[in-house]
Amino acid sequence: MNHTALQLLLAGAVVLPLLGALAALLPAPPGLKGKNPDQAVLRHGVTVTGVVLAATIALAAGFDHAHPARMQATTDLSWIPALGIRVHLGVDGISLPLLVLTALLTFLCAVYSYFNMPTGPSPKAFVALILVLESGTLATFAVLDLMLFFLAFEMVLIPMYFLIARWGGAGRQAAAWKFILYTLLGSVVMLLGLLLIGLKSGTFDMVALATDNGPKAQLSHTVQLVAVLAVGIGLAVKSPMWPLHSWLPDAHTAAPTAGSVLLAGVLLKMGTYGFVRIALPITPDGLHTLAPYLGALAAVGIVYGSLACLALVRTGARGDLKRLIAYSSVGHMGFVLLGIASMTPTGVNGALFANIAHGLITGLLFFLVGGLKDRLGSTDLDTLSGTTGAALYGRAPRFGGLLAFAAVASLGLPGLAGFWGEMLAMFGAFHPAAGLSRPAFLTFMALAGLGTLLTAAYLLLVVRRVCMGGTLKAAAAPTGPTGPAAPTGPDDTGGPAPALPDLARYEYAAWSPLAVLTVLAGLWPAALLGLTDPAVQQLLGGGK
Repeated sequence: MNHTALQLLLAGAVVLPLLGALAALLPAPPGLKGKNPDQAVLRHGVTVTGVVLAATIALAAGFDHAHPARMQATTDLSWIPALGIRVHLGVDGISLPLLVLTALLTFLCAVYSYFNMPTGPSPKAFVALILVLESGTLATFAVLDLMLFFLAFEMVLIPMYFLIARWGGAGRQAAAWKFILYTLLGSVVMLLGLLLIGLKSGTFDMVALATDNGPKAQLSHTVQLVAVLAVGIGLAVKSPMWPLHSWLPDAHTAAPTAGSVLLAGVLLKMGTYGFVRIALPITPDGLHTLAPYLGALAAVGIVYGSLACLALVRTGARGDLKRLIAYSSVGHMGFVLLGIASMTPTGVNGALFANIAHGLITGLLFFLVGGLKDRLGSTDLDTLSGTTGAALYGRAPRFGGLLAFAAVASLGLPGLAGFWGEMLAMFGAFHPAAGLSRPAFLTFMALAGLGTLLTAAYLLLVVRRVCMGGTLKAAAAPTGPTGPAAPTGPDDTGGPAPALPDLARYEYAAWSPLAVLTVLAGLWPAALLGLTDPAVQQLLGGGK
C-alpha cells in the first residue's frame, strides 16, 4: 500500500470518531434509522467504530512489516509555528498494536452497548463521549509531537469523567471526581517536564529527540533527570503505579461496563506507552538513574495488587468483583513497568506484549463481570458465591466456562497471552541494562515471581467461589426465634438455584474476539514480538 493511502488511513482513524461524535449529537444521525432515535444513535456508534476498526486493520495490513522500526504513514504539518508545534503523526511496530487494540475494544463496547445500554441520560451523549474517547486514545498512540501528545493525553479525561459520573453505579460522583483530580494533577506535572524538554532541546519533535546526534544532545543529565521525574509522575498516575493507583479501584467499581473495559484495556496503556515512547529514547540518562526506583515501585505494586485481591476474595470485605479486577490491574501493570525499568530489549518487549495481553484479558473480564451484574443484580463476591449465585457452572455453563478461561489467562498460564509479557519482563530484570544494580533487580524479579503465585491463588479462589459456588469457610447456622431456621437453598426455598441466562448472541459477538486473540497471542507470540523488537532495538540504540 502506498504512503498516501497509509497517511489517509491513519489520519482518518484519528479524526473520524470526532466527526462521528458531532454527528451523534444531531437530531437524527445521518443515514441511519431505528425503531426510535435512541436505537438509531446506538447504531451510529457501532457503524463509526466499525469503520475505524476497518481502517486500523487496513493500516496494519498495508504496514511494511519488513521495516517495523521505521515510522510509516507519517504526516508532518506546521500547526503553531511560533512555538514550533507541528501536527506530526506516524506509526511503527510499537504503536501499531495499540492502535488496533483501541479500535477493537471500542467497537466491541459499541456492539455490547447497542444491546445493553447502561442506565443513564440520553444515548446520544453516551455515544458521543465514547467516540471522543476513542479519538483521543488513538491520537495518543499516533502523534509524534510532545505538545500534541499532551493534548491527546488530556483529551480522554473529560469523556471518561462523564461516563463514570452519569452512567456509573453506586458512588459514581466521588469516583469520577477522584479520577479527574488524580489524573489532572499528574498531567500538570507532566506538562512541566515536556516543556522543559522542548525548551532545552529547541524542538518538541519526538522522532528528532529520539536520535543521539539530534536535539537530545542539548539535554544535560540534570535536565534529563528533572524532566523524566516530572513526565514520569504524570505517566505513573495513568499507568497506574503504586502508590499513585488509589483512584483506579473506585473508578472501575463505579464505571459502566464499557467504561471499565476502555479504562483497563486502553487508557492505562497510555501511561506505559509514554514511558517507552518518551522516557526511554529522549531522557535515557535520567531514566537510567531512576530505573532502580521505578523497578522497586513496580515490584511492590505487583505484590500489593495480588495481596489486595487475595484479601478481597478471602474476607469478602468490600469484596466487589470489579474492585478485585481493578486491583489485579495494579499488579499486572507492575510487570509492564518492571520490564521498562530493566531498560533492556527483552524487558521492554515483554512490557509491550504485556500491555496488549492485559488489554485483551482484562477487557474480557470486565465484560463478563458486567454480564454477571446484569443477570444477578450485583458483583459482590458474597452474593455471587452465596445463595444467589452459587455454582455458575451449573446455572450458565458457557458463561462460567468463559469466566474461568479469562481468569486462567489472567494468571499467566503458558500458551495464553498473559504468560509471555510477564515472563519476558522478569527475564529483563534478571539481566538489567549495564550500570543497573543486578542484585536489586534480582530482588525485584523474585518479588514479581511471588506476585505470580499470589495471582494464581486469588484467581483460582475466584473461580471456586463464583463458578463452583460456596464460600471459603462455613458460616454458623442461622437461628430463628424458636431455634434453627429452616434451611434455605439458592432460591430461598431449599431447592436448586434457578438457571441463569447463558451467553447471548450479542455477548458472543462482543466477547469471543478477545478470547480468540488471547489464545492466538499465546500460541504465536512472534507475530507481536516481530513488530515490537526492531522498533525497541532502535529506540534503545538512540534511533540509529
